[in-house]
Amino acid sequence: MNGIVAFNYDNWALRYPELAQYVTSTVAQLYFNEAGLYCDNTASSPITDWTVGGQRDMLLQMVTAHIAALNAALGTPSAPLVGRIASAGQGSVNVSVQNDYLPGSAQWFQQTKYGSAFWGATKQFRSFRYVAKHRRNMDAYRPFGWSH
Repeated sequence: MNGIVAFNYDNWALRYPELAQYVTSTVAQLYFNEAGLYCDNTASSPITDWTVGGQRDMLLQMVTAHIAALNAALGTPSAPLVGRIASAGQGSVNVSVQNDYLPGSAQWFQQTKYGSAFWGATKQFRSFRYVAKHRRNMDAYRPFGWSH
């Protein structure tokens, strides 16, 4: 379909071999579908380059890798801890985590190198752009550009 990036497991596996060796193509497709929640993959996306290897394709692959790393990093079950480590001990091992951020926030993306790369690469799409409305010069004698 025009304007939509289709997931290509082979390309993703070439880019992220450390994840692909543990993530099947079926699961990777599901992660890619989930990545669409964080990176608009519709024809009306602000990221207009949807070609293979294009900007949106690369960004969606980054988010897919981020989700894969969060869910089953390097073939192990996903870590039961979610969030950043707030404190750690050594004797009798104690760890506490802090998770006071929402999925899609900067901190959520900073949990993996893939998410961090995505966050940095999408800065241009998170910036507010003000476009001033064209102002009409209203002349009391010529309110709509009419002549006298």
